[in-house]
Amino acid sequence: MSQVLAGKTALVTGSSRGIGRAIAQRLAAEGATVAVTARSLTPSPSTRAGQQVVVPGSVDETLALIESAGGSAFAIAADLEDTSARDGLVDEVVRHTGAIDILVNNAGFADYSPVEQMDLSTFERTVDHYLRIPFALSQAAIPHMRKQGAGWIVNIGSSTGLSPIRPFREYNKTSGDVVYASMKAAQHRFTQGLAAELVDENIAVNAVGPSTAIMTPGAEALLPDGYEAEPVEYLAATVFEMCRLPAAERTGLVSFSLHFPWSENVVVKSLDGKSELPPLQPPTWANPNIRPSGI
Repeated sequence: MSQVLAGKTALVTGSSRGIGRAIAQRLAAEGATVAVTARSLTPSPSTRAGQQVVVPGSVDETLALIESAGGSAFAIAADLEDTSARDGLVDEVVRHTGAIDILVNNAGFADYSPVEQMDLSTFERTVDHYLRIPFALSQAAIPHMRKQGAGWIVNIGSSTGLSPIRPFREYNKTSGDVVYASMKAAQHRFTQGLAAELVDENIAVNAVGPSTAIMTPGAEALLPDGYEAEPVEYLAATVFEMCRLPAAERTGLVSFSLHFPWSENVVVKSLDGKSELPPLQPPTWANPNIRPSGI
């Protein structure tokens, strides 16, 4: 492990499971103290398609994985849909460690539905998770990062935010991802614009998304049977790469988890940082609108 993040504090939202958990593990393996957050410290119900569901995973489990690998982390319960909890989250992190160096806006809400059938509450929650919440947390973190003279913000994007492949595939006709994808496209543009605003402050802002899709507890219901998912380690490695260079050298990218490591010859490691994974070429069926380096 390089330990290049030693002495730094990272806040990873939605890190009780899946992509967020993997990112938290990877950053901790490189020496960061990670604030692990979710709605509650134990699995809690979420409304999807009008029904209450409990998705497996908890921040306690994430903490145990990090600590068993020799890393450092602490838990904060914060429902990001609750304005008061959201607005106090960054300050709570700073109270624990005295700083916030890295912000990973990972927490999400995906409830697919055709536009004609989508209820307004689902639309509004999707806007909240992928635009309003990253805006609010970034706004809260920027003054601390400016005071420290450096910072890294990473937004978790999606290839759905790119233009659909033409002629339109059956997925685009039937998946119901239009609102989700539209917010991811907005998040990509938010990333690039905020990067321009903050480059002279040495605060890097980048986006990282899966090149295809990652099979997580929250995504299982959205992916078709037999889907060839990609390993989460490549996305976690790409996020780590976005947290290690000054803004003058790397900012404003919209990168993807197989394309960036492949094109930039990045060494991908296990989540605990103790072993190397083989290079993995992006599949030919990935969205052709992905730019390999993310520029």
